[in-house]
Amino acid sequence: MDSRTRVERTSDRELTASRTVQAPARLVFEAFARPELFRQWWIPQSMGLTLVSCEMDVRTGGGYRLEISHPAAPEPMAFFGRYIEVVPPSRIVWTNEEGEEGAVTTVTLEEADGATRVVVRDLYPSREALDAAMASGATGAWPEQFEALEALLADPGAAI
Repeated sequence: MDSRTRVERTSDRELTASRTVQAPARLVFEAFARPELFRQWWIPQSMGLTLVSCEMDVRTGGGYRLEISHPAAPEPMAFFGRYIEVVPPSRIVWTNEEGEEGAVTTVTLEEADGATRVVVRDLYPSREALDAAMASGATGAWPEQFEALEALLADPGAAI
């Protein structure tokens, strides 16, 4: 695991992932908000998944829909929800509505000296929902996702 990424269960229902990336908050926000950038870092390559489609209307009241395929699955999996709070360049809150056990995700970006502390909090509806997410391995992808995010932000050709 990347030692710069911290992933911890902070309560019975909440998982927090954090890392400081070497980029200003406005650029980190863009990487979360622009579909053409988001699709470059969100899916961990080690999981064998492909982001088939990515629709995002990142504004308070907007929505998103991601379709992700896996070679062993006959059909892509859909992940969708709505943005309940968007405050550029410091905060994005969205719902995960693909199932009853979906979390509410809050991303906060705090800039200091040209670097940005990224904190992602997933609040699940129950202890059992978080337990299930952790057992599936879905919550363990953050170190790889943050690595990809930081690589994107460091790429001068990324058009951020």
